[in-house]
Amino acid sequence: MIDFTFDTSFWIALLQIIGIDIVLSGDNAVVIALACRALPQQQQKKAIFFGSMAAIVMRIILALVAVELLKTPYLKLAGGALLLWIGIQLLLPEKEQGSNHAVHSGLAAAIKTILIADVVMSLDNVIAVAAAAKGSVLLLALGLLISIPLIVFGSALLLKVMDRLPMIITLGGALLGYIAGETAVHDPAVKNWVDSHAAFLHLTVPIGGALLVLGAGKWLTRRAQMQREKHMTDLAVLARAEPEQMDPPNIQTTRVVQPNDQLII
Repeated sequence: MIDFTFDTSFWIALLQIIGIDIVLSGDNAVVIALACRALPQQQQKKAIFFGSMAAIVMRIILALVAVELLKTPYLKLAGGALLLWIGIQLLLPEKEQGSNHAVHSGLAAAIKTILIADVVMSLDNVIAVAAAAKGSVLLLALGLLISIPLIVFGSALLLKVMDRLPMIITLGGALLGYIAGETAVHDPAVKNWVDSHAAFLHLTVPIGGALLVLGAGKWLTRRAQMQREKHMTDLAVLARAEPEQMDPPNIQTTRVVQPNDQLII
């Protein structure tokens, strides 16, 4: 049995892992909060819990294969593109849930979004924790366990803040775009060239990703708003036209004089 009481290196490594979790779990909390904000309040806790648990399970799997995955060319480029799409989708207007089926569909969709985004963003996170653990399975497991409450409580807190400060939603989308760009320029297929010939891309591509998410999100939101307004206008025109169509036609009847009719003078 190992005594960790006086093992300074163990506690230093554990503190490093806690620091990594605090810094890097914020991204995941933002995704969970954005994905859950459109759900009814009673469904948000379920989405946070199941989404977080799914993300933790995925992190355990990634911890076993992340080192090799990060060596695969174009994987991070694809992940960055996927994260851009997720960021744009999360900025779109909330959809009303009109039935129980819609609510459950929304819950499943939120969990799926959380899981996909976490896979993309957690590769580097897992690598950082694994590096700090220095091969210790116990430290790696502790790092994963510590990240659970940080993600769960962080996302729950962000949901409350989003209700009062909608600007947080926009900032969250921009953050996802930034991370997408950052992920893309670190892909093994382009990283060496970027480092040698275009180091400025390490900053400009993430910023461009953030602007792309914000611009696309704003354009799609505006288009959806215009479609809703057109739909409401069409309904109003139809509502005004219906009463006129229901009025009976003004028919004038003419009596035909028959030959046998007597003319009264």
